Amino acid sequence: MITKTFLKETKELLRDGRVRISLIIVFILLSVAVWVSAQQYQNVNAQYSAAKTAEREVWDNQGEKNPHSAAHYGTYAFKPKYPLSLVDQGVDKYTGTSIFLEAHKRNEAQFSAAADQTGLARFGDLTPDFMLLFIIPLLIVLLGYNGFTKEREMGTLTLLKSQGISQWKWIWGKWMALFFPILLITAILFLVAGILLSNLQDFGVFKWESLFLLFAIYVVYYIIFINLVLLISIKTKKSGISLVASLCVWIIACLAAPKAASNFAENKYPYPTRQEFTANVLKDKKSGLDGHNPWNKEAKLLEEKVLKEYGVDSLSQLPFNYDAYRMQKGEEHQAKIYLKHYNHLKNQYEQQSDVYRDLALLSPYLPTRFLSMAIAQTDYATHWDFADAAEDYRIATQKFLNGNFAKNSEYGNWGYQADAETWKQLPDFDYTPPQLGAILKQNTSNLMVIGLWLLGSFGLLFFIPKNL
Repeated sequence: MITKTFLKETKELLRDGRVRISLIIVFILLSVAVWVSAQQYQNVNAQYSAAKTAEREVWDNQGEKNPHSAAHYGTYAFKPKYPLSLVDQGVDKYTGTSIFLEAHKRNEAQFSAAADQTGLARFGDLTPDFMLLFIIPLLIVLLGYNGFTKEREMGTLTLLKSQGISQWKWIWGKWMALFFPILLITAILFLVAGILLSNLQDFGVFKWESLFLLFAIYVVYYIIFINLVLLISIKTKKSGISLVASLCVWIIACLAAPKAASNFAENKYPYPTRQEFTANVLKDKKSGLDGHNPWNKEAKLLEEKVLKEYGVDSLSQLPFNYDAYRMQKGEEHQAKIYLKHYNHLKNQYEQQSDVYRDLALLSPYLPTRFLSMAIAQTDYATHWDFADAAEDYRIATQKFLNGNFAKNSEYGNWGYQADAETWKQLPDFDYTPPQLGAILKQNTSNLMVIGLWLLGSFGLLFFIPKNL
């Protein structure tokens, strides 16, 4: 019975011109989206490689220079483009691609793709994640809204009842007929993405298990939509009503619920404005140690402490250049200030994420979206991790430069210049993103929620009483 229903429904789908056209359009759009994303991925990686190499050459070839001048000259930390961003670009277009590392200041990532877009960007981008998250669920609505209502309207339901049809086998056959084309389209997309990624010279290690897990997440997402659409078709008597109800579910799940959750989270745990953030950082800087101002209150206290510690009467008797030492202590103090205020931002982000997780029961879109971005390493958590790694490198760079200044010059000798080979001793910035196991551990609640959606939708479809 299951096989016969599956074959019958599949033939009807293939015969329906609207269905064939819809499938062809979706497949073409998916192909174009993957091709565009692949081209963009290669271009961005080529730019990343060129910029990283060029910036390192500039740093290494500064020539003889005072180390503190080199600290102000600065360098860049570039954010790599990860392989699965070809499937889900996440928030990469908004977060920036590089961070300028300089003395006394923690900068934010710059040169985001969104900042360079025109007004046409408000209509959205044709990307694989847009197709996967929005268009394929809409295709499910189109294919399945009349799965059961057509039997009533055509009068075949009475005939099926008279033959003693097994209700659950009948439902299962229709379910498989709707699931198969969706599975086929999704599998082709991920297979093509995997082949492309495994043959590209990328800067993240591509892993098939991550791609397969991403594929499984989307398959579960589509199964939930299939269950909901077929349930609506079972519970309504007219195809028109079923279509309207199914579209309402799609609008609420994919558009309304995510926007409502975002607004609620931002209102409950708002970020400070850029002006407020800068003012708060400046206030703390003024009340602490200033490495450039020897008459600063905290600088005087540090001077007394160091003289006492080394048992000398003047700064010139110290076995190192106290000016560089003071600047390093100032750097460490300012790094703590930035850590404090950026931790506040991260805390707000984490609390907003908790709100999203709490509201994920409103829509299967939310846990799917968060899991997709996390596995693709294009979410805010990965960006925060990159920004923290860049800050750690900045702090280590300042310690290296001030250490060289303090060790190789005397107090008051601001004319000291380090050897031209000094800059090559600084290690390259190397960032490793979180591994898949750590990502899944951070997203346990999202996995649980999407699992609840899956079980709940199957339960509603197969086990609640139905009046067919």
